[in-house]
Amino acid sequence: MQQAQSLNMNLSQHLSMTMKLQQAIQILQLSAQDLKNEIEKEYLENPALEMEYGDGAGENQGELFRADNLTALADYLGDDSNDFSGGFAEREHVFESAAPVSTTLENELLEQAEFAFDDDEERAIATFIIGSIDDWGYLTLPVEDIARTMGTEPAQVEQVLAVVQGFEPVGVGARNLSECLRLQAQKLGIYNGLVAALIDKHLTDVADARIKEIAAAEGCKPAEVQMAVDILRKLDPKPGSVYGGEATSYITPDVLVQKTPTGYQVSLNDTYIPKLKIAPLYKEAADFDKDTQKYISKRLSAASWLINSIEQRRSTIKKVVEEIIRVQHDFLEEGHASLRPLTMGDVAEAIGVHESTVSRAVANKYVELPNGIMALRKFFTASLNKSSSGEDFIASQAKAAIEELIKGENPQKPLSDQKLCELLKEKNMELSRRTVMKYREQLGYPSSVKRKRY
Repeated sequence: MQQAQSLNMNLSQHLSMTMKLQQAIQILQLSAQDLKNEIEKEYLENPALEMEYGDGAGENQGELFRADNLTALADYLGDDSNDFSGGFAEREHVFESAAPVSTTLENELLEQAEFAFDDDEERAIATFIIGSIDDWGYLTLPVEDIARTMGTEPAQVEQVLAVVQGFEPVGVGARNLSECLRLQAQKLGIYNGLVAALIDKHLTDVADARIKEIAAAEGCKPAEVQMAVDILRKLDPKPGSVYGGEATSYITPDVLVQKTPTGYQVSLNDTYIPKLKIAPLYKEAADFDKDTQKYISKRLSAASWLINSIEQRRSTIKKVVEEIIRVQHDFLEEGHASLRPLTMGDVAEAIGVHESTVSRAVANKYVELPNGIMALRKFFTASLNKSSSGEDFIASQAKAAIEELIKGENPQKPLSDQKLCELLKEKNMELSRRTVMKYREQLGYPSSVKRKRY
């Protein structure tokens, strides 16, 4: 019987510890904003906790306590000098997530329709037309279907549609790409000559960069077609896409990296995370009966584990970022081309933790650098292979080299992917033609055929 009770107690303690470890792992993975939400949730569930907002005191939380001595634990957790504040008072970086002023394409068009139509029937048709325009700004229903639904003639729908097509953004209400570009060209006064011909007859050829074929069909020089294509590309094929129904979201950096005279300093951006301490009532635990003390003990234990987990999170993230900054010092000074190969295993080995701990520490987190904000995971990238000089290189370096070569090419004789491979090899970067093509496309550069200028 005694052995069974001991077994049950050990199992219970094991399950309790497992749940606590899961909580610690979860807290490590949380971003600063998510951690703030988790603290507020725990505060509502644990009456032993008190929560305050404001600047905190320090970097170190001090010795970690167990819940054996209730009075000592309560004094420690309730002492302002030891409160977890999560940051530094000298610089606050709180990015408010206030929603910017925004409107949808539909609302914008409806507002214009209110002023454009005096007749109720025409306004009703316009409202139906606007409701049938997609997010890119295109009308998705045939005029005949709209007329049938509204109980009117197609000619009246066409008349109302013509008014709607005069709304902002220019090109809205078009039924196809050609009409969309035509509306914009007419508004700009450039719908004539080669531009009009390209819009009406040669959009497929333009997409395929068939400049010579268009020139032959129109009886002009390829250079003239090229100029008309350049003008055409300034028009917007998706005029409605500038509007969005969702508010812009902001990134809150979890870590701050500042350049100082002695090097780069790493700090956590969590000054806005609430401070935790024990409610005054729970400091008097020794005066309560045993059942109450048992209840308080559980609450204090949960509070202790939470605060210890938060401090462990801070310490781990800081160590991880400090090691990243040490390895990627050249990147901070010179930019992406100097980013070095780095894996999470490398960082884990350097700071003495498991690789999974590093993975959780950088998950969903951003760092504010002197030159901008960057996801912590972006620092990790394996080497592609050893170059002929024996040095590792990574994708960002290869992309930077490809972009440099394309920017410096002769536009009348652009570099093919095979030629780029050969030039990269001269820079000690051996890449396959397929890899070069993939990186070129990721950089937003079309093939050499489409880059050619006449």
